[in-house]
Amino acid sequence: MAEKTIKQLIRELEEKRANIIDADGTRAKKQHEKGKLSARERIELLVDPDSFIEYDAFVQHRCTNFGMDKVEIPADAVVTGYGLINGRPVFLFSQDFSLAGGSLGEAHAMKIAKMQDMAMKMGVPLIGINDSGGARIQEGVDSLHGYGQIFFRNTRASGVIPQISIILGPCAGGAVYSPAITDFVFMVDKVSNMYITGPQVIKAVTGEEIGVEELGGGMVHSSVSGNAHFLFNSEEECFQGVRRLLSFLPGNNLDDPPVFDTGDDPGRIVYDLRELVPTNPKIPYNIKDVISHIVDNGDFLEVQEFFAPNIVVGFGRIAGMTVGIIGNQPQVLAGCLDINSSDKAARFVRFCDAFNIPLVTLVDCPGYLPGKQQEHGGIIRHGAKLLFAYAEATVPKITVTLRKSYGGAHIAMCNKDLGCDLMLAWPQAEIAVMGAQGAINIIFKREIESSSNPEEKRKELTEDYERLFSNPYEAAKRGYVDAVIPPEETRGRIASALAIFRTKRDQAPPKKHGNIPL
Repeated sequence: MAEKTIKQLIRELEEKRANIIDADGTRAKKQHEKGKLSARERIELLVDPDSFIEYDAFVQHRCTNFGMDKVEIPADAVVTGYGLINGRPVFLFSQDFSLAGGSLGEAHAMKIAKMQDMAMKMGVPLIGINDSGGARIQEGVDSLHGYGQIFFRNTRASGVIPQISIILGPCAGGAVYSPAITDFVFMVDKVSNMYITGPQVIKAVTGEEIGVEELGGGMVHSSVSGNAHFLFNSEEECFQGVRRLLSFLPGNNLDDPPVFDTGDDPGRIVYDLRELVPTNPKIPYNIKDVISHIVDNGDFLEVQEFFAPNIVVGFGRIAGMTVGIIGNQPQVLAGCLDINSSDKAARFVRFCDAFNIPLVTLVDCPGYLPGKQQEHGGIIRHGAKLLFAYAEATVPKITVTLRKSYGGAHIAMCNKDLGCDLMLAWPQAEIAVMGAQGAINIIFKREIESSSNPEEKRKELTEDYERLFSNPYEAAKRGYVDAVIPPEETRGRIASALAIFRTKRDQAPPKKHGNIPL
């Protein structure tokens, strides 16, 4: 056999690479016909220009079942490697639906697991772009083994590095559990789908007919199930959303979040806050308006915008520092806590605590949503998750009571007893066991009923109760509120506290982990 020259060897290498990277665009065209981008185009849009370095491009499957020994699947239908986003490193994978439906087999899973291991070693975020028909049936239990390897690593990485899942096509069966374990799930309307059992299986088993979009589309998971955290109209917008999210986050749990010079004066006085929140507790307003006036340059990234909208959670910056913001939304269910809002807020609080992001809580909550559906649905257990999450968190915790803060919800929204480091209240704040009318009907029930004019008596007693308790000063007298401040000073007080609280040290008792009421 004649010895090959270096030119011949390089030519062979280039030919192999051309086949792997789809140099002629044949496979990309298949994706474009479905209104989707190719696996490699997605990576190029996500990472900084010319920063992606590929791993394991020459990996091939070794399955021989059902004629698979004659089937070539370049890169085994998944592109893996590392790149930069906003100049910071990430490891990532992108499944290629144009090859064997992006199905996951032994080699495919091995490539993803390697990226998970590398991300953990380097302490950088992991991003998965999911577009797969699921397990490669021809490989049988090897596929199941592959999923198990991925799930195990997802779980071990939880709270150590940020994990982001982008769903850009089907994600079915066991494949859905990797995104479910990760920190944030991104979906694109009319492109993304997630479900455990598809429409055909559902029809065969239950007789119910349902379309793919109605079953597991982006809006369903964003507004009904709560499985998705962000929803976009296009893949391009989705990738910009991922880049924006990462700008708020540290690379790992031992790092602090990045600090930016936003050019916004930390001590800025915001007189508009006086008018944004009505003093009448029955008049609703939009908590997002309050948030946008407090954070730097009004820049607020809301998480799970369409799910449990009676509470608002998301990321912003104050004095250039990332903060996690949780606020009751009086426009929806009067800002009550319920099953879904408790789950939503608790998960967000735990993420922020895991990654050293201070918590700012804005309170205007009349209590827990009453009703048989909530009680039978487990509001006690779900509400306890929020209590647990706040009490467990050791990051700086700042709470501002804007208006109503009643009963158990007063505690659940991070009061002093759950470890709040700075408890502020506005002058119109009402901190009490319950609202005046409810309290009067219980305390003075007989007195009202025996009165010659029950309505007048009820009004008189209600005014007395409000004068005594519907204010922040009773709590301030006992040190449960650290300061009562004019609304316009809120931003400056939070910024000052964040600067001081950066050195906070609060260690939980030694234990393997707590047992959160799931």
